[in-house]
Amino acid sequence: MQVRSRTEPNRFARELFDGLPARYDALAELLSFGQNGRWRAAMVDRVADGAPGSAAVRPGDTVLDVATGTAGVALMLEERTGAGVVGLDLTEAMLRQGRENVARRGRSERITLLLGQGERLPFADDSFAGLTFTYLLRYVADPAAALAELARVVRPGGVMASLEFHVPSLPPWRPLWWLYTRAVLPAGGALLGGREWFEVGRFLGPRLSRHYPRCRDDWTMAAWRRAGLVDVGLGTMSLGGGVVMWGRKAGRPGG
Repeated sequence: MQVRSRTEPNRFARELFDGLPARYDALAELLSFGQNGRWRAAMVDRVADGAPGSAAVRPGDTVLDVATGTAGVALMLEERTGAGVVGLDLTEAMLRQGRENVARRGRSERITLLLGQGERLPFADDSFAGLTFTYLLRYVADPAAALAELARVVRPGGVMASLEFHVPSLPPWRPLWWLYTRAVLPAGGALLGGREWFEVGRFLGPRLSRHYPRCRDDWTMAAWRRAGLVDVGLGTMSLGGGVVMWGRKAGRPGG
């Protein structure tokens, strides 16, 4: 199964995010009513706390954060686990802001940010104690292949966790979600962030409405299992507006 945009997905993502970095963190929190940070923390908890049969991430380990953007999740991971973090992103402008954020927090020796694609990771098999990725799958041409590539670099017993936007399924909330993503988000983005944020706001709702019928939760969980993850689970958040998913790489830790 493939999810395509009118342009090549990676180029589309670069163009979409290239003008956002300077105010990305503040506006992401404001336009999500503070939910973005809460969702990120829930994902990071899954890696930091481990799972039955998984090896806990410890100081001295290394965790990979894919689609790291301005390094918000990378900073959370380092703080929660004490592990080193490698952050990977497709957009150089986002990484420049991320490096500034990391340096401002005094974490440049603990967090390394690299330019690269989640579908073509420049790392050997079983390289990382854990892995996170955020708002990624709707920007790749083949979500199943991307998941297999992400799982490849996690060591046996390591935890992989993700955060994605979600479409509420319950009738009371879905019309409100539709109204927010089609009207409030574009207008708020334009008012607070200018043309670039208007474009993001205008894009998000229709993109999600196309993405989720093709990549439903059950399909995505099955794709995680085909990629070699076990004990796969998910939790929806904020009335179904976000979803955290997690799983453990098959095999014994250290095996």
